[in-house]
Amino acid sequence: MEIRSAAVIGAGVMGSGIAAHLANAGIPVLLLDIVPAGAADRSTLARSAIDRMLKTEPAPFMHRRNAKLVTPGNLEDDLARLAEADWIVEAVVEDPRVKSELYARIDAVRRPGSIVSSNTSTIPLSKLVEGQGGRFAEDFLITHFFNPPRYMRLLEVVAGERTRPEAVEAVTGFADRSLGKGVVRCKDRPGFIANRIGTFWIQAGINAAFDLGLTVEEADAVAGRPMGVPKTGIFGLVDLVGLDLMPHISRSLLDTLPPDDPYRAIHREPELLRRMIAEGLTGRKGKGGFYRLSREGGARVKEAIDLGTGRYRKTGKPRLDSVEAARGGLRALVEHPDRGGRYARSVLLQTLAYSAALVPEIADTVVAVDEAMRLGYAWKYGPFELIDRLGADWLADALEAEGMAVPPLLRLARGRGFYRVEGGRLQYLATGGDYADVPRPEGVLLLSDVKRGSAPVAKNGSSALWDVGDGVLCLEFTSKMNALDADIMAMIRKAIGLVGDGKGRWKALVVHNEGENFSVGVNLGIALFAVNIGLWPQIEQQVEEGQEVYEALRTAPFPVVAAPSGMALGGGCELLLHCDRVQAHAETYAGLVEVGVGLVPGWGGCKELLTRHWTNRRRPGGPMPPIAAAFETIGTAKVAKSAAEARDLLFLRDGDGITMNRDRLLADAKALALKLAGDYAPPEPVELRLPGPTARLALRLVIEGFLAQGRASGHDAVVAEGLAEVLSGGDTDVTRVLTGADLSALERAVFMHLVREPRTIARIEHMLETGKPLRN
Repeated sequence: MEIRSAAVIGAGVMGSGIAAHLANAGIPVLLLDIVPAGAADRSTLARSAIDRMLKTEPAPFMHRRNAKLVTPGNLEDDLARLAEADWIVEAVVEDPRVKSELYARIDAVRRPGSIVSSNTSTIPLSKLVEGQGGRFAEDFLITHFFNPPRYMRLLEVVAGERTRPEAVEAVTGFADRSLGKGVVRCKDRPGFIANRIGTFWIQAGINAAFDLGLTVEEADAVAGRPMGVPKTGIFGLVDLVGLDLMPHISRSLLDTLPPDDPYRAIHREPELLRRMIAEGLTGRKGKGGFYRLSREGGARVKEAIDLGTGRYRKTGKPRLDSVEAARGGLRALVEHPDRGGRYARSVLLQTLAYSAALVPEIADTVVAVDEAMRLGYAWKYGPFELIDRLGADWLADALEAEGMAVPPLLRLARGRGFYRVEGGRLQYLATGGDYADVPRPEGVLLLSDVKRGSAPVAKNGSSALWDVGDGVLCLEFTSKMNALDADIMAMIRKAIGLVGDGKGRWKALVVHNEGENFSVGVNLGIALFAVNIGLWPQIEQQVEEGQEVYEALRTAPFPVVAAPSGMALGGGCELLLHCDRVQAHAETYAGLVEVGVGLVPGWGGCKELLTRHWTNRRRPGGPMPPIAAAFETIGTAKVAKSAAEARDLLFLRDGDGITMNRDRLLADAKALALKLAGDYAPPEPVELRLPGPTARLALRLVIEGFLAQGRASGHDAVVAEGLAEVLSGGDTDVTRVLTGADLSALERAVFMHLVREPRTIARIEHMLETGKPLRN
């Protein structure tokens, strides 16, 4: 069965978010909700939800046009239209009675063989199908999305004893390839996997903070990066999801958990939390939560609530030796004697023991549990990966020392651990005591798996080359945030030499990494050091080197495919512009943002973006429209908030692809590279006839208008003037042909002029110190 249309019932935050993401997959969606009493527009709840999502940041839609795929309706007038849907998702209130009545209405109108699923977060499937017909049970399953559905990759899937395998395969396949989800099969148990463990972890974290006298900032400083869980920490995460949601999840779990479940023993509802919820202090969606922003003398001040007094105060930077000790590893954190170390030890011992005791009750493998916590709660490491970082023997001994039970699965892992690499393959410890290969879905190629099973073809301090099979080399960046430096430039040259050596071993090059971001651009720290000591000839040489390397990549005698995900900014975006094709993850955020640090793109970004607009067959006639379009994109540092938006900005072109599931990105890029390799020919050079001073004058009028309106600062205008110089072609006119080399020389000259500007240097320093642009 192929899913070509869908319906979502329930237009709340979760239901509407699911509808938006189904639209992101390119299928039509019917969004239904009840008819409010006295409403003039009977579909106002669904219609208002769509309107709200078009204004929401971060955006539920990958492109505004996707909203047109969502049709608003209501359960009284439009219920019969459910017969048009292949997949019907229920996302109404967590009340079994309400859901049961709704299912009966759905079953009366849906098409035979259509799939119905619930987005319940805690209610077992067996309870949901009570009283429903056999046909309904065969087509029913649980698909638990995490909020926000576009950005959180986890989809928990629970099938019942009577659920058709074909229904499960259809939903999981669509969710994997079209929605980009990491699908985790769960057993029909309360809370499934992520909420079962996540709710316990949050409760343990809140309890320990109260018991040990930590501030919320201290608790979050420990439970964030040092423990490898969300950087928000526990209290910041509760603010994000909503304090008022936690009691609902807790009550649902307490109604269904076994009588001896350890969560019952640690569950508390502190008076402070009850009071905060009653006063509307429900987190980011309310008037504040454990943290809030207030105003003091016109400035915004971040405050945190005092867990002892219940009053807000200015946040303070936590000063815990244990947080510093965590640089030495997780065990250094939990063995530290200060209250931060004791807090980490308390939370981890309880949470990891609980997790180990739940397998195989909630999932067949530790792999499923780890993936659920990584994808659903944004943990850097799952519970069993954390146990391996601590050491299974250490954890078992620590539990015994605290008088806590050691779960049988943890005893089984003593002396060996839950994961190992054998024969170049990642394996996990199964509940029977043997190791098994970690399974990968068909069509998934992970660079991390390639790296476990082979040595690099070449490697230096910031990059590496890997053989990903079938004659394709993969260039990986490994620097901090994949910032571009001299080592990466050298490796690009080496890759060009290897693939283009004429020996026939290599056919194509893919540029890809599995970091959080593809590349944030040039290493500004190194650049600022060179500026501060006045190494101007060396800086110009590095700019020219970058231009030459990227141009060599563009004109290489073999196909080059970039496979970005996350941020591709500045020089990272310029690299995309010089590749034959881009196979982008849907969540790719690309932009030429150099103006933010007082510069223009210096590695061919101006040249390539102008050329793309110039050769765009859909552009208006005349020389000014492509110049103006490139000027607007670069001059306002536009960043595409998705790969779909990157097409609008011409960072992606016709022939470039978008992959929804990040785990499939490398395989898709490799397939595209091999397809291009069949009869590959390098791109033909493009010659431009630019208007020169007349275009520059027109752009100057725009700049002066921005200045007069207060939309540009003084240095913004200086940088924009430099950008106008490049894009207009400098001292030229339409009778003269300009080559790429001419534009590169202009780029380089303007870049070198701006980099000497004190206000540019101030912008670079500010960006390095704060991570934010300076408007000076």
